[in-house]
Amino acid sequence: MSLLRRPARLAGLVAGLVVLAVLVLHLIPSHDYLLLPDKAHPVAPLVRTQGGHTPTGPGGIYFVDVFERRANLLESLFPFIHSGATLIPANLIVPPGVSDNAQRRADLREMTVSQHVAAAVALRKLGYTVVAKPSGVVVDAVALGSHAVGKLQPTDVIDAVNGTKTPTIARLRAILARVRPGSTVALAITRGGDHKTVSIKTVPDPLERSRALVGFTPAQSADIRLPVKVQIDAGNVGGPSAGLAFALEVMQQLGPPIDRGYRIAATGQIELDGTVSAIGGVKQKTYGAREAKADVFLVPAGENAREAKRYAHGLRIIPVKSFPQALHALATLPPKR
Repeated sequence: MSLLRRPARLAGLVAGLVVLAVLVLHLIPSHDYLLLPDKAHPVAPLVRTQGGHTPTGPGGIYFVDVFERRANLLESLFPFIHSGATLIPANLIVPPGVSDNAQRRADLREMTVSQHVAAAVALRKLGYTVVAKPSGVVVDAVALGSHAVGKLQPTDVIDAVNGTKTPTIARLRAILARVRPGSTVALAITRGGDHKTVSIKTVPDPLERSRALVGFTPAQSADIRLPVKVQIDAGNVGGPSAGLAFALEVMQQLGPPIDRGYRIAATGQIELDGTVSAIGGVKQKTYGAREAKADVFLVPAGENAREAKRYAHGLRIIPVKSFPQALHALATLPPKR
């Protein structure tokens, strides 16, 4: 009898060790981040416009977001245990030298900026006069491997270089044109409500060795004055990718219905000139749009749209390059049955 029991005991021991290993791997953090889908959310409850109306009936505008969190070792080894998940190196989410909390604050500032820009773009399209005065150069992204890593963060506003004010990107480039590659520049920046100066060593432009680069992608910052009050509250959702959806919702509340009975999911960073720029997490956002049973999904044209189509599974993907193009695409949809 003991010989017959031995294989069963051995199998039980192996199973116990496997369970223990899974539990241990689940508790050990990895150096990766996990991107997970989240069901698309209706935008209407988040937006309040002065003189606007709350949309009723079928359809509606939806925004999509992505759950981002550090993966444990088990998830790092087997990311496919979560449907729609993508595993990426941590430094693509949180640059070296930047804490998780600092990156989170930067993401929330990006969301705030995107809300103001979205409202301005929509109101201009509706015929309102919107005042947008250049107020500096905003850091859109920091180049990995540059000396700016750990010193600059997305949404930092560059107020001056070496004591000379930089209200526009053109002015910033004109100042840097006088800087020798390899020398150090002093940048006066605004981060949230704080003002500070950071020193960064420049590097030569790979395409033009005589030109000095600091190591970030610039975007134009502006003081925006809206003619009507627009309030957008996205809670703890960060990042700029809901800009297109917010602009569509402002249009929806202040003008005729633009959804025409369709469930419209939308993603894309929107610029002051109405350009719709590329975003990340397209795979997860497509999953989220499908889960919300969206009829169509507006996505930045190019690689974003191509990636969305790979995961669409019947969901209609509409590539867009600008806000007017997005409105035209919705206006020319066939009548909803």
